[in-house]
Amino acid sequence: MELIQKGEKAKIAAGKMANMSTDQKNRALALISKQLMAEKHFILAENEKDLSAGKNNGMNESLLDRLRLDEVRLQDMADALILLTHLDDPVGEVLSAWERPNGLAITQVRVPLGVVGMIYEARPNVTVDASSLCLKTGNAVMLRGSSTAIHSNKAIVKVIHHALEKSDLPADAVQLIEDTSRATASGMFRLNDYLDVLIPRGGAKLIKTVVENSTVPVLETGAGNCHVYIDESADKEMAINIAINAKTQRPSVCNACETIIVHREWDGLNELVLALKEKGVTIHGDEGVCGEKIIPAMEEDWATEYLGLEVALKVAESVDEAIIHINRYGTSHSEAIVSSNPDNVEKFLNEVDAAAVYHNASTRFTDGFEFGFGAEIGISTQKLHARGPMGLPALTSTKYIVKGNGQIKK
Repeated sequence: MELIQKGEKAKIAAGKMANMSTDQKNRALALISKQLMAEKHFILAENEKDLSAGKNNGMNESLLDRLRLDEVRLQDMADALILLTHLDDPVGEVLSAWERPNGLAITQVRVPLGVVGMIYEARPNVTVDASSLCLKTGNAVMLRGSSTAIHSNKAIVKVIHHALEKSDLPADAVQLIEDTSRATASGMFRLNDYLDVLIPRGGAKLIKTVVENSTVPVLETGAGNCHVYIDESADKEMAINIAINAKTQRPSVCNACETIIVHREWDGLNELVLALKEKGVTIHGDEGVCGEKIIPAMEEDWATEYLGLEVALKVAESVDEAIIHINRYGTSHSEAIVSSNPDNVEKFLNEVDAAAVYHNASTRFTDGFEFGFGAEIGISTQKLHARGPMGLPALTSTKYIVKGNGQIKK
């Protein structure tokens, strides 16, 4: 019953949200930003309950890092909300307009999707990201986080409601499903009467489950088996810095590098291995990688999203071999080439099938904030409707407004 009741509230709220002005929405976001920091001690205390439970249940450090909140992360979330108020509101944007010979005036405009369903794991920051993006685009949102973050999510939504009650926006536009059972998740998969789209955000298993079982249209956010390819001509210092950053700056996130591919003639392999070891990275290397404490790579290593201080390391004969490997094992998320050879760079950028491709930069930049979108709803690895970091336009659809003067079809 919780799903139906909250679905009904969200749908009614979505109708009201579609008529809210940009100023009204921005004011609400600013209020949420202020409220998050005003009630930070409450949020952090509730987050600590989740962290303690996670530690007691043997949660690994990678997942604990995703779950953890602190004052800096809360401030980042609050700052992102303010940034969002400075971004253009896509709702109402005229995409095209024309007049037919019969006098009908047709305009295509952006409109909210309606009610957005979010199913996600561990990360309580998604609660803020999803809510703020949906509110900015005139949508209502139904949130279903995991049991591991339930105290954090309940606290954050409570704080969001406190802020919305001071605004013109309906507080019911943000709904949290507090029942974290699998049955409730399965129920959301079939909530077609209330949800217009369902967005899973988490590990490969969660995403696969939603895609395969949902009757609600799904905006797929993919797992991140990302690669850095170091070409023969790559500057040694630049290549090592990029690979180390992509792997170790925050290894628990989806845009972290999981496989490094090195051209056989590049002269920095030994230094790269040493740099990885100094950062505490476990290396799964193929036959071209030598040295102590190198674990022989198995077939499954090329397809593994480690989400920790582990990496697969491969030696390739050419950029073509690297591209073939990436397109076979990658998840179409983020892929990088480090090279000073223009032909190889162009070949890589054109032929690698991914939402984001990089030249001489770390994959860690695939992020809505880094792209200037403000917060993101997720990173799409599919090709329809939206691809890559999904900011505000990805949460809209279109509507044709047709104006006439008494025309009838003959």
